[in-house]
Amino acid sequence: MGLREFVKTFFLGFWDYETPKVMVVKNRTLGIIYRSVYLLVTTYFIWYVFISQKAYQESETRPESSVYTRMKGTALLGDTMQDMVEYVRPTEGGDVISTILRREVTYNQRQGVCAEHYSVPHANCTSDLDCTGIEVSFEGHGQRTGRCIPYYNYTFKTCEIRTWCPIEEFAAVREPALEEAINFTVYIKNTIHFPKFKVLRGNIKPKRGKYLSRCTYNEETDPYCPIFRLGYIAEQARENFSELCQTGGVIGVFINWNCDFDMDPSKCIPTYSFRRLDVRKNLPSSGYNYRFAKYYSRNDKEFRTLIKAYGIRLDVIVHGHAGKFSIIPTIINMVTAMTSVGICSLICDWILLTFIDKNEVYSEKKFDEVSEESPPVTLTDITLTSYGSIHSDLSEGVAL
Repeated sequence: MGLREFVKTFFLGFWDYETPKVMVVKNRTLGIIYRSVYLLVTTYFIWYVFISQKAYQESETRPESSVYTRMKGTALLGDTMQDMVEYVRPTEGGDVISTILRREVTYNQRQGVCAEHYSVPHANCTSDLDCTGIEVSFEGHGQRTGRCIPYYNYTFKTCEIRTWCPIEEFAAVREPALEEAINFTVYIKNTIHFPKFKVLRGNIKPKRGKYLSRCTYNEETDPYCPIFRLGYIAEQARENFSELCQTGGVIGVFINWNCDFDMDPSKCIPTYSFRRLDVRKNLPSSGYNYRFAKYYSRNDKEFRTLIKAYGIRLDVIVHGHAGKFSIIPTIINMVTAMTSVGICSLICDWILLTFIDKNEVYSEKKFDEVSEESPPVTLTDITLTSYGSIHSDLSEGVAL
């Protein structure tokens, strides 16, 4: 067949029409496969698509949200009473708040020269020649002066540096952990707006009087009291609070709004979950800590107190999803469901024509080709002769 004939045949075949042909196959195995696949497809669309995923609804997954946090509590650390100004950073803020659980404090630092810490690479020396050539080490604490001096009150020597002295590794004082912080409370106010449905919701019921001053969150009894104990948050995140006091950690507070606006919007209540977000313990990057300083003057000279703080950082993360009945997604998903049912016939046809015995016989029954050039059907004339009555017994062939 030449190229011209091939193109002609393809072009003419393109305009052929195919119509399904109903054929009943008396095969129990094939029937079981067909009904099983049909049941699976139907169950998937009814249970998962329409009931579980609510495909008949128009949905919104990117609502607008605002978060406000505040922490309260007091604790005695040694002879000092600690309040929120001392242990909260920032004291009041948005979706991130942290509390100090343990401190390492370096007192009375001032600008000057002192010995570098011995753990810094190339810091150990025996003479000034060992401290030349490198002015600034990014792994060290300051700028080298080129001198080799005794390491504070020890016999060995390290290179001298210009920095805030004394250095933290040598002079830091480790304070006890603030175990009483387990009863500190965090107030989390959240407002969410679903602009598509014009619904604004909050996690606090209005006009509750002094209710918030004496409640703590409970999923069953106090779902509208967004005040959480730090001990409760650590417990829900499956963390040991005493270990968090030593290493610190980052915990995510997840507020989930899953709303069905086919019902009253007042039934849209948030749920809360908690999970540790930072790298787990036994790794160098585990935990959570940061440094800050308090500056002061003494005899016209500037000093500072350097604080390395270990604590819990709370990251408030809000997720929202809302749905409401709409005719358009309902029609689209119903058509998709009815179309998908056709996969049952495709699978069974493939099995029928490929694996089952006598597949050539089935193939001949399955496909017929009808063209305009097919010879016309010849009709046979039948003449009926009446013998006195229009009724006859065709099985016997005699007149009644």
